[in-house]
Amino acid sequence: MKNSQIQPATQEKQQQPPQIKVSPQTHQTKTKTLDKITQDYEAIIGIETHVQLSTLTKAFCGCPYNYGSQPNTSICPICMGLPGALPVLNSKVIEFAVKLGLALNCKLSLNSKFDRKQYFYPDLPKGYQISQFDIPIATSGYLDLDLPVEFGGGHRRFGITRVHMEEDAGKLLHSGDGDYSQENTIPLTLGSLLMAACLLCFGNLLQVDLNRAGVPLLEIVSEPDMRNGIEAAEYASEVQRVVRYLGVSNGNMQEGSLRCDVNVSIRPIGQSEFGTKVEIKNLNSFSSINRAIDFEIERQALLHSQGQGDQIVQETRLWEEGSQKTVTMRKKEGLSDYRYFPEPDLPEVILTEEFVDSIHRSLPELPEVKRRRYEKMGLSMQDVLFLANDINVSQFFDATIAMGADVKLATNWIMGDIAAYMKNEKLSISEIKLAPEELAELIASIKSGTISGKIGKEILFELLAKGGMVKGLIKEKDLVQIVDPSEIEKMVDKVLLENPKQLEQYRGGKTKLQGYFAGQIMKISKGKANPGLLNKILLEKLNAKS
Repeated sequence: MKNSQIQPATQEKQQQPPQIKVSPQTHQTKTKTLDKITQDYEAIIGIETHVQLSTLTKAFCGCPYNYGSQPNTSICPICMGLPGALPVLNSKVIEFAVKLGLALNCKLSLNSKFDRKQYFYPDLPKGYQISQFDIPIATSGYLDLDLPVEFGGGHRRFGITRVHMEEDAGKLLHSGDGDYSQENTIPLTLGSLLMAACLLCFGNLLQVDLNRAGVPLLEIVSEPDMRNGIEAAEYASEVQRVVRYLGVSNGNMQEGSLRCDVNVSIRPIGQSEFGTKVEIKNLNSFSSINRAIDFEIERQALLHSQGQGDQIVQETRLWEEGSQKTVTMRKKEGLSDYRYFPEPDLPEVILTEEFVDSIHRSLPELPEVKRRRYEKMGLSMQDVLFLANDINVSQFFDATIAMGADVKLATNWIMGDIAAYMKNEKLSISEIKLAPEELAELIASIKSGTISGKIGKEILFELLAKGGMVKGLIKEKDLVQIVDPSEIEKMVDKVLLENPKQLEQYRGGKTKLQGYFAGQIMKISKGKANPGLLNKILLEKLNAKS
């Protein structure tokens, strides 16, 4: 069945003409033409997001799931779909679903149920997927976010249609040449041979890995409220942020823990009726979501402008990263094709008000609330978005200012030198040696004049790499700033005495030499002279009548 579904994409790929190199002038003309065509249409975009839950075991059995494990090493009769094996619901899945439903401002269904979604595919051993159909656990919510300043900024609210629980399918392992050797396929274990279908499809060997089968998912279906690729990518990014803040998923797209399918249609501006919807899959980064949507909008607008709007059909298309375009995968199934009916082997899911209230009380401060709090502190939107983007960074920042650190100075250090160090060393903020209380102490030491900003940076990099305490390092290395005017004056006199030629040039009009003198004094003081005091005394001496 799946072979016939894949065939159109394969045929389309084979029939593609050779690529033609386009000059920059031709490209610019083409872009302007497309912009002119698309400006007459409005895009309608919705996203279905699958979030893989970070539970210790699968949704309906006791098998663990670890990304990257050898194929078919975390399976049992339940996830293999063997006759007589009955599912038992993991209660953590319900807890995580309620958490996410509340975080997305949804209305919870105190009574919901599971359903069987029937379809046939080699990675679905039961021949159906346990999901939720007509009574999902959460409905009618919304997600607030702030667009980055570089994309025009502004606040957006996107509706959430539903959140429902379901299980994941397995995974197909492809071998291009049909070779069974270890170089070309990952060997299957003995257990997997009881059920793994090895199919020969267009000359390619397909093997089934069921480690992922039965892993719990939450599917979030948005309202069609987005109008361009940037909004859709930022929506997906905010979903990732929320699930990470909640701790229900690691949200890693590269591991498949967060998967987005995008639905795109266009309609003439002013028309209320929706156009034909196209689903796009194979989107494994936020930038891919943005680019795929922009391509699809242009493709559909171009067909409309050429009088070929009837060629836009309800189908599933794949995003090809290499060619930067979408291609046909299969015609889209309707709901009736799945033949949903209630899952007879699982009871209803019944939530009590007490259970929901207890989870509500346990929710952390969510990204939207955190952004509004940071805004009230007087931080710019750029600062706010950076700090709230990663829960670990925001926790580090909150811990630093809780120790009394100046809000803006703490922000500058975290967004500046600390962020640069993490990027260069490829570390997360939880992996650096610097503790929040030591950053607060460092900021206080600079602000009070105990050490200079230059010395502060030197201490910072040592703390980042090796850890330690600010006060201990200042004392150990004798880094206390020199603030005694008479001591600084002696240094100034010494430098001026040793550089008579430069002094004469300064007094002759080359005032930029002040920086040279200041540098020499800093060298003598080993960077410990108070810069403000140093420059004040230096200027007095330089401008004094000889």
